[in-house]
Amino acid sequence: MACSWDPQQFAVADGGTRTSSLLVPGTNCWRVADTDRVALLVDADAYFKAFAAAALRARRSIFLLAWDFHSNTRLRCEGEAGEGPALLGDFLNFIARRRRGLEVRVLIWDYPMVFGTDREFPSTYGLGWKAHRRVHVRYDNTHPFTASHHQKVLVVDDRVAFCGGLDLTAKRWDTCEHLAGDPRRRHDGVTYPPFHDVMIMVDGDAARSLGLLCRDRWRRATGKQVPLVAVENDPWPPRTAPAFRDVEVAISRTVPASEHRCAVREVEALYVDMIHAARHSIFIENQYFTSQTIGAALEARLAEADGPEVVVVLRLLSHGWLEEVTMHNLRARLLQRLREADVHGRLHVYYPFIEGLTEGTCIDIHSKILVVDEDWLRVGSSNVSNRSMGFDTECDITLEARGRPEVSRGIAKLRSELLGEHLGVPAERVSRELKAAGSLHGAIDKFYSEQRTLKRLQPEAERSETVLTLASIADPEQPVTLDNLIKQFSPRTEVRAGLSKWAKLVGVVLLIAGLTAIWRFTPVADFITAERVTGWAREFASAPWAPLIVLTAYTPASFVMFPRPVITLFAVVAFGPWLGFTYAMSGILVAALVSYLLGMRLDRSAVRRMSGPKLDRMIQVLRERGLIAVTALRLVPLAPFIAEGLVAGAIRIKLWHFMLGTFIGMLPGTLAATVFGNQLEAALTGKGKINVWLIAAIVGVLVAGAALVRRWLLTAPLQHPTAGQSPDQQPDRKKS
Repeated sequence: MACSWDPQQFAVADGGTRTSSLLVPGTNCWRVADTDRVALLVDADAYFKAFAAAALRARRSIFLLAWDFHSNTRLRCEGEAGEGPALLGDFLNFIARRRRGLEVRVLIWDYPMVFGTDREFPSTYGLGWKAHRRVHVRYDNTHPFTASHHQKVLVVDDRVAFCGGLDLTAKRWDTCEHLAGDPRRRHDGVTYPPFHDVMIMVDGDAARSLGLLCRDRWRRATGKQVPLVAVENDPWPPRTAPAFRDVEVAISRTVPASEHRCAVREVEALYVDMIHAARHSIFIENQYFTSQTIGAALEARLAEADGPEVVVVLRLLSHGWLEEVTMHNLRARLLQRLREADVHGRLHVYYPFIEGLTEGTCIDIHSKILVVDEDWLRVGSSNVSNRSMGFDTECDITLEARGRPEVSRGIAKLRSELLGEHLGVPAERVSRELKAAGSLHGAIDKFYSEQRTLKRLQPEAERSETVLTLASIADPEQPVTLDNLIKQFSPRTEVRAGLSKWAKLVGVVLLIAGLTAIWRFTPVADFITAERVTGWAREFASAPWAPLIVLTAYTPASFVMFPRPVITLFAVVAFGPWLGFTYAMSGILVAALVSYLLGMRLDRSAVRRMSGPKLDRMIQVLRERGLIAVTALRLVPLAPFIAEGLVAGAIRIKLWHFMLGTFIGMLPGTLAATVFGNQLEAALTGKGKINVWLIAAIVGVLVAGAALVRRWLLTAPLQHPTAGQSPDQQPDRKKS
């Protein structure tokens, strides 16, 4: 990406401080807005209390954009004094009842159920917490396939706003002490590890601008316009002292591309510009550290002879096995790149440590902080990940000193407070040591202790490229389209060169020969015998849960493009031809139904975002031919099995058309796999020989039928869409 930074863009005054702005609306920020007061809220105890105090003073409007929300979030500890209920859901109902003109709007990412372990079941289903009639909870699904809404913004009366990394949800509350085993840090009766995060609070035009951002999201998600409000009261929490006064802040966003709007990558642009503008130090505190773009910018600065010191604070461990094999591996690769580029020894990577934590846990760094020199302070929702740069929605706030000494001192003080929290020492001591050592890492290493400190994050074993390529699927930089998935996973229909064709053939022959040699000339032949293979299959089939395993296996297999006929072959060997066929066809229909229901959660414009223009033909065929088209597409797929189901559900093909067409279309292939399986079982058990002529006849019929059906799919005349419309936007027609 081209960076907007230019060495001549801003000047340095005689006193050594910058006097012009790095912030460019429309390039690295959405807008620059005035604010009378700015406060930094470190950790959820401070944020929850400030939110409650501001909400109690609200008159007309509270807007909340959230990645997650939980009505049982405790805003204060048990026994701690405070006005209103302690649980978030009860508290929102309380303030709505108390202020008759107050409307509370909560917009939550409409998340996949894979994220549902710690989440609350949506109240819109009528279960659990019941919101007051003026507390509106909605779920936002206006995002690309597999993306998320990650903005965390809260606006009170368009006068005070919060932005950062914290959601009002479970397992977030903690204090700056991050005590090991703190009994107050519990959810559903279970203690969770220390949790560190940061929010920024602003007022004035900045708060009003964030109010506009909330309303834009609300309109896109619900179709309803909500006007700004004008009130005389001041919702600023009276016990929260501002750290800065009368300054300007920039609002930067990430918004992925969609059918109706171009991508917005202000978050990424400002990250790169701030890194390039650094003179002395770059301080990063972040949950993830995987972005290729940010990594390249840091590499360039580390390679400079007189570049800035780079200090990165990350968490030690990842959450769960999935994150371990994806984001953790990608982080290790990026850190390895940076260490190789660090020829001058200016990179220092740490993780916070406190004595007494349970094995396998760590202080969870969830914050998203960037401090460059003493000129810029940035707080927001964006991780240093590819997703946050272009795939998920994000919102960051950046404060710029612009040559004002009091602002520079405030930025330096807040950085010392963050370091002091991790090191377990007062911020004043950190500031003094920073001056004495002349570097961030010098001060950090000075305060090393066995009880609480920042420890150096050690290099990890090098990962294979295969592992890293698979891991990168979890951290895309832009929306993943079905068209791209088809190109990636579908068999190639043309051969680019004769050598490639023959190389593949030779490879297959060598593989078969190698397996045969292993079978004939090694002890494997004595262990893996035909009797044992069939015995294992029969033993599996005798288990009461075996049919359920086969039935459900087709669904994940379809998602990961695993060949379904392999499952069918196994089912036939295990259960016999009739039961094997029944279980196989039932499993295929279950997988088809799941893909269809997932597709129904997409609106019709989402089909265009997902599919791309190359799938217009498939969409048009489905809409105009109905049952016949589904049958034909299942016989000769123009797209992966799962993709066809998603599109059919999204454009609302009749369910019975889809299921019947799937059954008819998959029937020949499943019967063929059943015959192959039956023949294979006969050969393995010695009860018969493989009937070559039967198999050849089946293959011939399938190939001929496939060729005819494919020709019909690609050449059948279709009605042309109305000008300006895509096939999925056409009005419904009767299907044959």
